[in-house]
Amino acid sequence: MKPLLEMQKDLTEAVEKISKSVVVISSLQIRSDRYGDMIPMEGNGTGILIGHSGYVVTNNHVVANGHRLNVTLSDGRTFEGKVIGSDPVTDVALLRIKAWDLPVAELGDSEEIKVGQIVLAVGNALGLPGSPTVSMGVVSALGRPLPWSDFIFEGLIQTDAAINPGNSGGPLCSIEGKVLGINTAMVPFAQGVGFAIPIDTVKRVMQQILEHGRVVRAYLGISGISVDKQIARRFETDAEDGVLVAKISRNGPAYAGGIRVGDVIHEIGGNKVTNMKDLLKALSSEGIGTEVKVKHSRNGEMIVSNILLAETPEEYLQIQR
Repeated sequence: MKPLLEMQKDLTEAVEKISKSVVVISSLQIRSDRYGDMIPMEGNGTGILIGHSGYVVTNNHVVANGHRLNVTLSDGRTFEGKVIGSDPVTDVALLRIKAWDLPVAELGDSEEIKVGQIVLAVGNALGLPGSPTVSMGVVSALGRPLPWSDFIFEGLIQTDAAINPGNSGGPLCSIEGKVLGINTAMVPFAQGVGFAIPIDTVKRVMQQILEHGRVVRAYLGISGISVDKQIARRFETDAEDGVLVAKISRNGPAYAGGIRVGDVIHEIGGNKVTNMKDLLKALSSEGIGTEVKVKHSRNGEMIVSNILLAETPEEYLQIQR
């Protein structure tokens, strides 16, 4: 009985700690109905205070296309929120409000997350009034992609802690009250399957936004598919892993460097590529304007090409959720 009471104490203290840093984000969006008439609609999401000078992190889809953003603190005060920058690719956005000396959240370390550890999802679930909703679960898996999307390229945290509409942008935290990720999605046709963006990814995106006003990342100019036995058989390739080039931009670095549709990429800049996650991780570690060696196979022959990496074009990042 005593261990349970001690665990309960830890959980309630963690909730009390993190709840002070959780905010409600309300946005006014203008949408058209089936007749073409414009209708104002209010959306609700969650955010996390991460800076004493008014910085708030949330999901990009919470603030995208919002004409007016209001941020309500745990003490009831409401401020107008300004989007400093956002990244549709990772679904992260950074806001700022004109307030200081705020109860900021303690950020954890994604590398220390273990499958099976207890986590708490906190947020403005279903827009219910009052204090944030708290749900408890475990980390079910790490490094997950979204089942229906390929544009959030960082490996996501999968959890069975209940994540509902309105939870988006809220913290997934440890029983010490440290933020391990921000909740981004749940699978509507499944039970106990939710996803959060690892906090290390969030940190990198925030740093890029603060330095550049946006996220700067290298670009190959391809659309790829992770190779497995089924893909290898379907496309008649001898490769056992890697990334199959399904589409390629004729104006992109990959095409200029000699890569073609049907090639399988195995290595970038000395980093082994077994799937799309490896490819994108390798690209994220390379600088814009640098030349990298890319190993790729074509009809069983291994080729090494020198690719001059460019910055991802702005139109390539305009991905809507």
